[in-house]
Amino acid sequence: MLERLGPDAVRWGLLRLAGHDRAPLGDELLVQSAGNPLFLVRYAYSRARALTRGAALLGFDSSYDEDVDAPALLRALADYPEALAAAARHRAPDRLARHLEDVAHAFFDFQDSASPLPVGDEKPSAAHRSRLAVAEAAGTVLAGGLSLLGISAPEHL
Repeated sequence: MLERLGPDAVRWGLLRLAGHDRAPLGDELLVQSAGNPLFLVRYAYSRARALTRGAALLGFDSSYDEDVDAPALLRALADYPEALAAAARHRAPDRLARHLEDVAHAFFDFQDSASPLPVGDEKPSAAHRSRLAVAEAAGTVLAGGLSLLGISAPEHL
């Protein structure tokens, strides 16, 4: 069964739960839906990268010029260093995994509330560049956290 799941799903299944919990290593780790935390985190990273590629195709890049209304995402990004330090201090990688889930949820809420890319005939604005910068920061945190857990962060899912 472990061969069918692959190394990323097995690592996630073992590292996501606290040490005293029993790790579920079943087919639920392969399901590509928001109910699968591994898929959610990897998909959020993939979407952040897709936004960067989309902006490049539209001829603009990120710059944090103005305030972005994304309190949950900005808070999750700001909390990342402490979550990482706590995970290391307590030898509890599950803390990092759960924090990555929080970042992914906040990223999708942010992306749904205000698109980092212009829509229709809209021209890229400073707001779009700022939102793209926040999305890229989320992608960086997700990729870094996954890497620390020994899990790949695919650009395309």
